Amino acid sequence: MLHRDSLEPNAARLVGSVPTKCAPTLIPMQQQIRFCKTPDGVRLAFAIAGTGPPLVKAANWLNHVEYDWRTPIWRPLFERLARNRKLVRYDERGCGLSDWNVAEFSLDAWVRDLETVVDAAGLERFPLLGISQGGPIAIAYAIRHPERVSRLILYGSYGSGYNKRKLTPLQLEEWRLLVDLVRVGWGRDTPAFRQVFSALFLPDGSAEYLRAFDQLQRESASPENAANMMAAFGDLDVRDVAPLLRIPTLVLHRRGDLRIPYEEGRRLAAMIPDARLVTLEGRNHLLLEGEPAFEQFLSEVDAFLAAGEDALAPKAAPFPDLTDREAEVLALVARGFANGNIAERLRISDKTVRNHVTNIFWKLGASTRAEVIVRARDAGYGVDENPAPGHRS
Repeated sequence: MLHRDSLEPNAARLVGSVPTKCAPTLIPMQQQIRFCKTPDGVRLAFAIAGTGPPLVKAANWLNHVEYDWRTPIWRPLFERLARNRKLVRYDERGCGLSDWNVAEFSLDAWVRDLETVVDAAGLERFPLLGISQGGPIAIAYAIRHPERVSRLILYGSYGSGYNKRKLTPLQLEEWRLLVDLVRVGWGRDTPAFRQVFSALFLPDGSAEYLRAFDQLQRESASPENAANMMAAFGDLDVRDVAPLLRIPTLVLHRRGDLRIPYEEGRRLAAMIPDARLVTLEGRNHLLLEGEPAFEQFLSEVDAFLAAGEDALAPKAAPFPDLTDREAEVLALVARGFANGNIAERLRISDKTVRNHVTNIFWKLGASTRAEVIVRARDAGYGVDENPAPGHRS
């Protein structure tokens, strides 16, 4: 395992993965790992993979951007998300390749981590993915920066931590016992203590997945940090601000999730205006390749993101065969200008205007000026000062 103190803050490294089954070539997908520093001096590691429109994943419990890229727990999901997009993810304070010696674990601190990473990555506007505890962090960030988050995706998440829910004394005691279990037994060589969490996160996982998750836990954080983070997650609460969200939101949750009950996902979707809830079958908290829920999740997310990307795409010109100058002439024709007036307005010769008009007639398949005007106005030309819808002015 890499020692954090040996890493330079501005270092950038390429880390390869095993080939993805879905890649069109045999070239392994690469990720670039970089570092940035929060206002309170915590050094964070973040990774960028893929190209295209951005997608940011808020950190959740026990991330490790380098090890995650190699483990069957996360790699298939990340490679699929990065297939046609630029996926940005990071290690929150206290785990992975980020600084482990930190004093504060809180919602404000985790939101600052996210703020720091997206600024360092140079992102202006992007969809945001929050998985599990990353959900409240993503919601809080979106509330503080509504101009930057275009769409919100929440999977296996909740609006309030276990200390803020109406749990029975026995249920609360179970959560607190889990925190103590992490603090006392996590660092031991025997996997017995960590297997409790493996069973909760992946009750239907194979032996291979359970071993991989056990190793991920050991690599990602110290016992003290893992326990402190888990304790702080209990105090997360975004129920007051979630109803203020005004961005398209997709909420996905497993019906039989043993880690975060389905009812928490349903409540979360109900408190966010116009959020859409998608129910996935299964008991695993994490998404494993080969499960029907894995493919359904990706299908839903791809469609949700594509809708937003289509809305931002430039509209095609109604008459794509026209040159920019011909589009300008057509806009003036549609407004009733004669050729001489068009020549004067565009500061070109009458002959040049006649040539442009002749070309427009031919490209539009029109035989009269009146027909050209009708078709142009139906397409939006001449209705205002814009010279050519869909064309450069």
